[in-house]
Amino acid sequence: MKKLNTIIRDLREDRDIKQDTLAKYLGVSQQTYSNYENGHREIPISVVTALAKYYQVSTDYLLRSNSSYCGSLDMNLPYIDDITMHDIVYDIQSLDDESRKNLVKYIRFLHQYDE
Repeated sequence: MKKLNTIIRDLREDRDIKQDTLAKYLGVSQQTYSNYENGHREIPISVVTALAKYYQVSTDYLLRSNSSYCGSLDMNLPYIDDITMHDIVYDIQSLDDESRKNLVKYIRFLHQYDE
């Protein structure tokens, strides 16, 4: 299971955001934010809630008490690079039944290595 520091680093990197940008948003130094991501400093609850708001995710997602929630509910926001969840769902729906079944099998296969 991923730790909080890894989750916030992955969220930042997936969106190509610099540590300095988040540090300014949180009102901390870039070094302090870097220490959060590297696990060298405990992340205060106020920072967790601010990051949840920034990324439009739940604090449960960040803290992994609800690992089924994968981010923003806005289907038109970028999910990976410039691809939205709407684009992904559209692509999935255009597959034939057998391809969709194979996709689900592959996703389940990937989950085995994420845990």
